[in-house]
Amino acid sequence: MRGVITKAISGFYYVSSNGQSYECRARGKFRLDGLSPLVGDNVEIETDGVKGVLVSVYPRRNHFIRPAVANVDVLIIMASGVIPVTDPFLIDRVAAIAEHAGCDVLICINKTDLDPGNRLYDIYSKTGYRVIRTSAETGEGKDELLDYIRGKTCAFTGNSGVGKSSILNSIAPSFSLKVGDVSEKLGRGRHTTRHVELFDLGGGTYIADTPGFASFDFEKTEPIFKEELQKLFREFRPFLGRCRFADCAHIKEPGCAVLEAVDAGVIDPSRHQSYVRLYEQASKLKKWEY
Repeated sequence: MRGVITKAISGFYYVSSNGQSYECRARGKFRLDGLSPLVGDNVEIETDGVKGVLVSVYPRRNHFIRPAVANVDVLIIMASGVIPVTDPFLIDRVAAIAEHAGCDVLICINKTDLDPGNRLYDIYSKTGYRVIRTSAETGEGKDELLDYIRGKTCAFTGNSGVGKSSILNSIAPSFSLKVGDVSEKLGRGRHTTRHVELFDLGGGTYIADTPGFASFDFEKTEPIFKEELQKLFREFRPFLGRCRFADCAHIKEPGCAVLEAVDAGVIDPSRHQSYVRLYEQASKLKKWEY
């Protein structure tokens, strides 16, 4: 029987198949093969009708190491223009990881009942990513968000306190996810999600709530080398290959088409600043170590 792992806790895997959930253990061969099943994996199970055993894992389209989730079609990055104010670099770092994994990205600017998030909207409306403004309080953007994720496996992430759980609860109240209070003094929220869990909305739509941005650890992903990074910024792509120097790093070189696009306002300076920071990190990687 084929199904999808929706939750993994303490060696137990909860598999959704034909509208039913089965508590499963993995066969010993997975340990011998060095394969750890992940939430989001498409799997084959044998079951007695209540409990089951994982028999095999089908090939993955992509996977993330931290958080441990596989086969994500679109990563929904939740952000906010008010308590807490999301640092664009956090969005850009996670978006680069998603692009490298071949995963689509949606930017969701939440809490618009408190602040419209105009600065974030201005930055990301130039990137080629879909940007949706949402509010769990007013329902703004909920239908647009549901329409976008229909038939897809989606992971929600964002810095703590931006309202991931509130939005998920507004999409499907039956989730009843715990919502943390935001500390006004610190400007950030308490982490309320302790593990990755995939929720079945029906019709082939699955959504995952994941821990916050800190869990998308740049060092815990497949290595992204400096030469690859330029292609992970969508709005850079029309200008690649048009620089004066073939090996242009797009940092401060003369005749750089990317820098000219920044000066012209086609690429937001914030995105280029994030690219430079990520390039500096990627420059420390040694290909021979991987």
